[in-house]
Amino acid sequence: MRYDIAIVGGGIVGLATALKIKQQVPKHTVVVLEKESAVAAHQTGHNSGVIHSGIYYKPGSLKARNCIEGYRQLIEFCDQEQIHYELCGKVIVATQESELQALDNIMERGHANGLTDLKMLPEEELKEIEPHVAGIRGIRVPQTGIIDYKGVAKAYAKRFQKLGGEIRLGTKVLNIKERTGYSVVKTDHNDLEANLVVNCAGLYSDKIARLTEKKLGLKIVPFRGEYYKLKEDRKHLVKHLIYPVPDPNFPFLGVHFTRMVDGAVEAGPNAVLAYAREGYTKRKVNLLELSESLAWPGFQKVAAKYWRTGMGELHRSYSKAAFTKALQRLIPEIEMDDLTPGGAGVRAQACDRKGGLLDDFLILENDHAVNVCNAPSPAATSSLSI
Repeated sequence: MRYDIAIVGGGIVGLATALKIKQQVPKHTVVVLEKESAVAAHQTGHNSGVIHSGIYYKPGSLKARNCIEGYRQLIEFCDQEQIHYELCGKVIVATQESELQALDNIMERGHANGLTDLKMLPEEELKEIEPHVAGIRGIRVPQTGIIDYKGVAKAYAKRFQKLGGEIRLGTKVLNIKERTGYSVVKTDHNDLEANLVVNCAGLYSDKIARLTEKKLGLKIVPFRGEYYKLKEDRKHLVKHLIYPVPDPNFPFLGVHFTRMVDGAVEAGPNAVLAYAREGYTKRKVNLLELSESLAWPGFQKVAAKYWRTGMGELHRSYSKAAFTKALQRLIPEIEMDDLTPGGAGVRAQACDRKGGLLDDFLILENDHAVNVCNAPSPAATSSLSI
């Protein structure tokens, strides 16, 4: 069968893309190809559920522009579909003098990205809204919220199908053969033709991209993020979302506290190399995928640069005491017994040959395909804009 557009990947970005295409060009025939038996099975279904404000991102970057616009569209969609969300706000907390300049820089970025109502809180005011936090200064970000992104993705899918879109579950893309004016998409069921292929394959985006971008100079390296949950009688320690000032020596945000729409409070995540692209537990090992990660020249450079920080992250993965100690930087009252095992997610992080962990979104286009090659956080918030 011939389609105008075939989208590879039934996560939130793929489904948002499908929905927007059908809304903007209703006559286009659009199919979403998802290898799992349900949509939102991987990154979308395992993230922390934060509606990001856009405060962290470099002004003018794809992350900044798409997060701000995606935020607006997401809230509008949820209001229309009566999807529950809560704009509970976030505080970014400096716990020592050396972090104050970085905190000021974050405030400047927020203003540059058009965020209003940001407030720099001295220690006394910080204690008023988060009495258990050990901060000397903080930024209150009222726009930040919480939501169930798996539910959002399912709502995208439902509306897309109502508009005449097609979703093929249990359909794995094996190859893409370019022809004049169209492509043949080979799957584990039957082949189809598409005038344009849009790759939103997340954890496998580099593998799909290489089918149409022969000189792709990057690889997806999977990083697992593990969470704990606060016990019921300790959830009162967290009123908002509580984030640290990011460590400039490490390309992840660091462990933080997140209130969930179901009332739970999550603590984490750390960031460790996953031993498989779908390596949600330490026991899940895919030797081929692990060897591909370890053999990638860029990852070897990342490991050499961040080995000390990486060893600390790995230690926290295996030691609950070490994980607790990291959380105590923000809330000293947290004890090891306050934590119960939570879930885990795997972040698809693009890494180039020179050891650069791509910070911004990366979308490559050619005559036959559009490849979303790097879409980490805040991709879920940004999905309708991407």
